Amino acid sequence: MRKRLVSSGLAAVLAAALAAGSLTGCGGGKGNDAATEAAKNASAADKVTITNVSYDPTRELYEQYNKVFAEHWKEQTGQDVEITQSHGGSGKQALEVANGLEADVVTLALEYDVKAVEDAGLIEPGWKEEFDKDSSPYTSTIVFLVRKGNPKNIKDWGDLVKDGIGVITPNPKTSGGARWNYLAAWAYADKLYSGDETKIKDFMKKLYENVLVLDSGARGATTSFVENGQGDVLLAWENEAYLSIKDAPDDYEIITPSISILAQPSVAVVDEVVDARGTRDVATGYLKYLYSDEAQKIAGDNFYRPSNEKILQEYSDTFDLNINLVTIDDFGGWDKAQETHFADGGVFDQIYEK
Repeated sequence: MRKRLVSSGLAAVLAAALAAGSLTGCGGGKGNDAATEAAKNASAADKVTITNVSYDPTRELYEQYNKVFAEHWKEQTGQDVEITQSHGGSGKQALEVANGLEADVVTLALEYDVKAVEDAGLIEPGWKEEFDKDSSPYTSTIVFLVRKGNPKNIKDWGDLVKDGIGVITPNPKTSGGARWNYLAAWAYADKLYSGDETKIKDFMKKLYENVLVLDSGARGATTSFVENGQGDVLLAWENEAYLSIKDAPDDYEIITPSISILAQPSVAVVDEVVDARGTRDVATGYLKYLYSDEAQKIAGDNFYRPSNEKILQEYSDTFDLNINLVTIDDFGGWDKAQETHFADGGVFDQIYEK
């Protein structure tokens, strides 16, 4: 009965469109536009479009994943899906979504940025438990990218505060990767100075005095270092560093610091949007399939660390799996870290001078 009703309604729309066309004469006009629109509506159930608002360095990852997911979804449901991508600094992207940028899903650099979308009333509480591994299908960490031969002999965080070292890192006010960079450096200084906050802040101040430019996002920082030739060291997502090596193996090398941080990008369905657009099933399927073996290997091939431990081991020749990593829990969680370090008037504002 439901199908017959839909068909009857569609027939009525088409009839009205054709009638409108006969009133406007042959060969074009609003009637033909109406008929075209009706034809589009007729096939709407056979295809769907969703938007993934993500952060800077995931462009290559999702370019590959979207094709694989579209094939998977077509095979599973018979429906064609087109995925539109948006990339930028993670904090900025979260703000854009909160202010009206329509996203069916967000795949951002850290939990706090998804929480900002939740606080705007667009994502329901409990999203972190909706998917495995705290809704973090892949992880990364922070490494140094230096020029081939490491001419400034940069080995660890302590070298970044020396005179004459040009550092490139994004702005932690707008970039999720930049916040991971900052916290990894803080963890090193915290251990070096046994928790003496005055000395830690002095260390961080010296580090940021050596920063040549604060780009709004991680990809912009990579461009400054790689394409524009600025700086001696790029504080980078591990995947960004490996992509640079892949593109120009004779120009750069990766330095793994003695301490870094487990960076956990987070994903979530934007409930308010999918319920309004009727895209909840495909949006949920899109994020759930990130945990499939196929998608986990795509993540590894794009130099993200798969959350599937068995598949991660397959990339042990690529990643240093023994790296000393602190976690966001060492900073009291993202709410506390944000309030302490990155909120207006926080530690970053106190130590950073343009």
